[in-house]
Amino acid sequence: MSEQQLTLSQYLSLVKEVVHLTFQEGIWVKAEIRNLNIKSGHYYLELAEKDLQTDQVIANCRATIWKSKRDMILKFQRETQIELAKDLNVLILVKARFEPQYGFSLNIEEIDSAFSLGDLAQRYQQIVAQLKQDHLLDRNKQLAMPFNIENVLVIAPENAAGLGDFKKDAQKLEQLGLCRFVYQSATFQGQHAAQSIMQNLAAALKQWAEDFHQAPDLIVIIRGGGAVNDLAYLNDYALATLLCKRTVPIWVGIGHEKDRTILDEIAHRSFDTPSKVIVAIRDYIIERCQYCAYFMQQVKTLSQQRLAFYQQQSLQYIKLTQSIAQQQLKQQRQHILSLKNNSYYFAKQHVKTARREIDGLLRESLLQNPKDVLRKGYAIVRYQQRPLARVQPILQLDLKHAQDITVELYDGEIQAKIQKVMPI
Repeated sequence: MSEQQLTLSQYLSLVKEVVHLTFQEGIWVKAEIRNLNIKSGHYYLELAEKDLQTDQVIANCRATIWKSKRDMILKFQRETQIELAKDLNVLILVKARFEPQYGFSLNIEEIDSAFSLGDLAQRYQQIVAQLKQDHLLDRNKQLAMPFNIENVLVIAPENAAGLGDFKKDAQKLEQLGLCRFVYQSATFQGQHAAQSIMQNLAAALKQWAEDFHQAPDLIVIIRGGGAVNDLAYLNDYALATLLCKRTVPIWVGIGHEKDRTILDEIAHRSFDTPSKVIVAIRDYIIERCQYCAYFMQQVKTLSQQRLAFYQQQSLQYIKLTQSIAQQQLKQQRQHILSLKNNSYYFAKQHVKTARREIDGLLRESLLQNPKDVLRKGYAIVRYQQRPLARVQPILQLDLKHAQDITVELYDGEIQAKIQKVMPI
């Protein structure tokens, strides 16, 4: 056993001395703030470093910003518009400190504002580049807006600062029966913000499908005010991808005029504040109403013009029909009169012809009187009191038993027996 023996406090005091002598000067260190607590004006931080590929913590320690360094924090926030908070990557000037009673920690002497801004910007650009590579960045922007906005799904933090103003104007549209709004709350701050928005959006769309027969006309994502570094939680690739793949236009109003988020990049339309979103919805509805009113007036005007044209055309057709009918009636009357005259003329001609024919027949009848014919040397032969014009009936008789025939002459009759029949 070694002769030299030290108490724990003595040994740790030696360590303290070594740390003090070795790290008298401050050193710039890159780290991620994993946790942060504020007590009595002092900032107590837990710093860590993660493996870039596995995201596993490979180093961590405690750090402190004493109340006396408050101006340093204010300077950082003023230059970056970012609140010092967990999950923020920082470049800090630190001095190592070891106390036997409290262990190892770092005193933060200065914070590099440019580094934090650059880190956020770099992560931002990496997400934008990946979305471009996946052909998703402009996908929602390219969606066509519906003809009118009638049903809107709103995703916002519960009791958000800008949500009240949004609802106030939205209620006016609902009271007029112009638009319906359905609200779903989600967390927009902290490392679970993106996951919360995705989960609540999915839940809201599922409920929407059960309550309504059609998808919403618009999805609105709003958040009123807040620190700039809170916006970093919204710069999430998974969240951006989910929103890009929606088939409904997405409008966002995150609440910052200068700083943009990935949601602003991928949204169909982006606004500075929630109030501007509801104003844009109202203006769009008004524009659609004016559009409809204009075309209704156009339809009315064109209908009146067409009606007047067709009325005039109908009057012209009526007059033309009347004129043609009168002409045809006149022509038919003339035709009937002509037919009447022709019929009268032809009837007279037929009567004359008939009279002539009758006269001829009368004369012929008179000329063919039997007495006159008999006077000319003709005779009438009768058998059984019936005139014979042909010998055929006699041929059928038995001449031995046949009766006599009578031959009528002009001045008398002769009874004769049939001896022989000779057909010609």
